[in-house]
Amino acid sequence: MSMRRALLAITGLAASTTAMVVLKSGPGAGPVAQELPVEGRPVTPAPAEAAPADGGAAEPEASTSGAATSPRPSRSATRAPATRPTSNARVPSAPRTSSTPARPTTRTVTGPVVENEYGAVQVQITLSGSRIVDAVALELPEETAQSDQRSQQVDDRYSGTAGLVVQQQGADLDTVSGATATSDSYRQSLQAAIDRAN
Repeated sequence: MSMRRALLAITGLAASTTAMVVLKSGPGAGPVAQELPVEGRPVTPAPAEAAPADGGAAEPEASTSGAATSPRPSRSATRAPATRPTSNARVPSAPRTSSTPARPTTRTVTGPVVENEYGAVQVQITLSGSRIVDAVALELPEETAQSDQRSQQVDDRYSGTAGLVVQQQGADLDTVSGATATSDSYRQSLQAAIDRAN
């Protein structure tokens, strides 16, 4: 009889404890408490509660051995710190200076047509900067064989990159023997071209 009373007392105590735990674990309460063993049944651990929505750390679960497991880190703790993007603005570099001197500009200047009794004479010069580097006779008298021969002598003596015009850098040239009129006309057209270049 005393054994039956003891069994009823234990059963009643277990039922009242379970009811108290269920009432306490309402909305907003902590983790659900595990049922106390009744009549020697093995204890089954309650399923792990999901991490709270606010990103806080979950509470440790109770194991069958009674030791608490390590808490799960929150999402905010594992997130890498945000880095600000760096500016892509380039610093202007200093202007480059060229060590090679600029080449002087090359230009051509044409003198006027100068007439004489044998024909027309016209001279063109090429300058690099202010220096004469070439002279060309665009027109020379070629009316007769004699005038053509004299014109050829004047052209050979005055014109070209190695002629007297480039050597003297001006119109102060010696007269070609036997071709005075053509020489004078050449020098007049040449001087006019030099004056135009300056």
